[in-house]
Amino acid sequence: MQIDITGHHIDITDSLRDYVNQKMERVERHFDIVNKSHVILSVEKQRQKAEATLMIKGNKVFAEAVEEDMYSAIDNLIDKLDRQVKKHKEKMTDHHRGEVSLKSHEL
Repeated sequence: MQIDITGHHIDITDSLRDYVNQKMERVERHFDIVNKSHVILSVEKQRQKAEATLMIKGNKVFAEAVEEDMYSAIDNLIDKLDRQVKKHKEKMTDHHRGEVSLKSHEL
C-alpha cells in the first residue's frame, strides 16, 4: 500500500511517519486491497488533527480525529478507519452464497 503523509503547520518527523506506517499495517491486515492512502496531520492552535482517505477497490473511505496529542489522534483515526474497512469488507462479502432456494428443488 502506498501511504502519502502530509503536514499542515507541522513538520512530519521520522518518528511520526514511522508511527503512521506502523498503525496503517493494522488496517491493511484486515483488508489487503487498499490501493493508496493519504494521511494529513495538522495543528490548529491546541487541536491536533489527523485525517485520512483510503482508496479501496470501488470505494473511498474517509475518517478524521481531533485530540490534544497527535499520537492519540492517530490512534483514534486508525480505529475509525479499521471499523469502516471491516464494514466495507462485510458489504462486499456475499452472505447468501450457501443458501439454496426452495423453489429450485421443487421443480
